[in-house]
Amino acid sequence: MSVEQPPGAGPSSRPGRLGVGVVGAGRVGAVLGSALRGAGHPVVAVSAVSEASRERAEALLPGVPVLDVPEVVRRAELVLLAVPDDALPGLVAGLAEVGAWQAGQIAVHTSGRFGADVLGPARAVGVIPLAVHPAMTFTGTSLDLARLAGCSFAVTGPAPVLPIGQALVVEIGGEPVVLPEGSRGLYHAALAHGANHLVVLVAQAAEALAAAGVADPGRMLGPLLEAALDGALRAEQPGDAGQRGPGAITALTGPVRRGDAGTVREHAEALTTFAASSGAVDVPAGYRALARAATQRALAAGLIAPAQATDLLDAVAGMTRGAGSLQSEDDQPPGADDGPQGPQEDA
Repeated sequence: MSVEQPPGAGPSSRPGRLGVGVVGAGRVGAVLGSALRGAGHPVVAVSAVSEASRERAEALLPGVPVLDVPEVVRRAELVLLAVPDDALPGLVAGLAEVGAWQAGQIAVHTSGRFGADVLGPARAVGVIPLAVHPAMTFTGTSLDLARLAGCSFAVTGPAPVLPIGQALVVEIGGEPVVLPEGSRGLYHAALAHGANHLVVLVAQAAEALAAAGVADPGRMLGPLLEAALDGALRAEQPGDAGQRGPGAITALTGPVRRGDAGTVREHAEALTTFAASSGAVDVPAGYRALARAATQRALAAGLIAPAQATDLLDAVAGMTRGAGSLQSEDDQPPGADDGPQGPQEDA
């Protein structure tokens, strides 16, 4: 239920506004601090060590004093910790050792890797712990502010305080998704695998296209990859009854989907030759790994027949049928393992 505001009242006049201290003016911290400021929470201080961070703070948080970390924490009611994952545990513990944390404060970190338990030293002195991670890549500019609309945020914390984290996400236009403490590792691995390795895949494909004589690989790849990604994501969308969609693999196209083992074999040979001349040995290795995974998933989804899968895996391995490739360490039989597939300057 919304509360009607008096005429002329801005965000800062809403009840429950909190003084925010931003620890880490990296790409995530500065943007989220700016978003919270836009929702009416005054940003009282920010820490910024590098020249790039100082420039980012000046651009996104103009007028906010740049102070050392303990002073930022002491001034804030809500402390936003946006630091590299590996630095977070030591930072939280160090602030506890110097007595910077204050009972009643809210500590929100933006690491995808950790849940709320990493804030234990702060919680021990009465701080409210929350992990709020945006499932988005950041540029560290004002362009990111618009992209927060509809962005999913994983929210983890003790059950009684989860509504605080959810409300903060809603205020900046995001969609909160409550995630258990024990699921953070798998959650973050999944996001990194999807986003980071997608970038690697594009880099590999673009390098091979350039070697093939394509002057503008990005322009050629754009429509193809956008259509493929759109189809895969649509296939993951829930149906009307809320059940999971048919799955991204059902959007698969190309030689694996058609069972064209000869084409896959030619791809493997072409990419191996390319790697020998360019030194890009990761390209054929990546192709083989993903072609194997595509074959196994296509078989499991009923998109190809077992005989087609056998031929495809033999083609990927560079072996003829019957040479034992399906029993090798790298090419297990389809369905042999149906189990789970296995810093931020801020996030």
